[in-house]
Amino acid sequence: MPELPDGDFLDFMELRTTFNIIPSSAKITYKDPALFIGSCFSASIGEKFEAGHMPVMVNPSGTVYNPVSVINTLDNITGKREYTINDLCNYNGRWVSFNHYSDFSSEVPEIVLKKINDKSEMARKIIQNARFLFVTFGTARIYRWKKSGKIVSNCHKIPSAEFIHELLTVDDIVAGWTKQLDNLSTLYPELRIVFTISPVRHWKDGAHGNQVSKSVLFLAVEELLHHSSVTGYFPAYEILMDDLRDYRFYADDMLHPSQLAKEYIWEAFSQCYLNDDTRAIWNEINRITMATSHRFLLDSDAGKKKFAEKNLSLIDSILSRIPSIDLNAERRYFLDLLGT
Repeated sequence: MPELPDGDFLDFMELRTTFNIIPSSAKITYKDPALFIGSCFSASIGEKFEAGHMPVMVNPSGTVYNPVSVINTLDNITGKREYTINDLCNYNGRWVSFNHYSDFSSEVPEIVLKKINDKSEMARKIIQNARFLFVTFGTARIYRWKKSGKIVSNCHKIPSAEFIHELLTVDDIVAGWTKQLDNLSTLYPELRIVFTISPVRHWKDGAHGNQVSKSVLFLAVEELLHHSSVTGYFPAYEILMDDLRDYRFYADDMLHPSQLAKEYIWEAFSQCYLNDDTRAIWNEINRITMATSHRFLLDSDAGKKKFAEKNLSLIDSILSRIPSIDLNAERRYFLDLLGT
């Protein structure tokens, strides 16, 4: 048996498969709105932008998993579609939209319609000024409602017998998305589009079925990267599957990334798409946001005052540099600590 070099065995072994991510030449700043649409990665990274109070909107139709549902979401936004009660379905007393996540459902149809149309209007304003659109595909498998023949974004716990389960082909995705990219580049010529594949496995399709689905997505995205409006691909899937590659980095369900893995992916993403100044401001704001959840072990008025004044000073410093950031809620929190 060969003799190992001096030092701990684990220090000698490289237990990760690391790779370089080329930083994007175009960066996101606090002046650049961004839109995230798609599967769980979009929500995870989008939440990080929100924590830093960056101008971002995440999944205006709720989480959507397949490429067709992402197209439907964008068509609703760019086509200025106004939803009516005829676009809803009543199932067991709840009104739902097959193009939206379950968060949009309600026993009152007017509530559903207002939420859908308000979100679409907000997304329309964002994308008109957005510099980046991040699109995350989660699965190539779709559900088609038998009654209408349309592909749905969410089945809303309606019995599976009422849907046809299909696997999109690479050609299906490329054809639909080439048309969508052409439309986006015409409407918003400055918009940069970045694709990602969600590292979350769709285990209900089985181990092999999940791999087949992800393979279809990878091949489709590889084709779409040649479109002039697409400026990149971010390897979220590869980071979790190849770099981290350990169940320590998964949540309890062993399918979703753990909080530590999310932080790791965010660090890689921010280094790729944020410049140093933006990252520094994000870190400052994130600390302030986290401070609003601080729990005091001792009910010390002096300690609370010092804590509040410190954070109010940080808020003033940030606003002196970027007045457009909305930190009113945080300011109110710390003023309440001071009793003012």
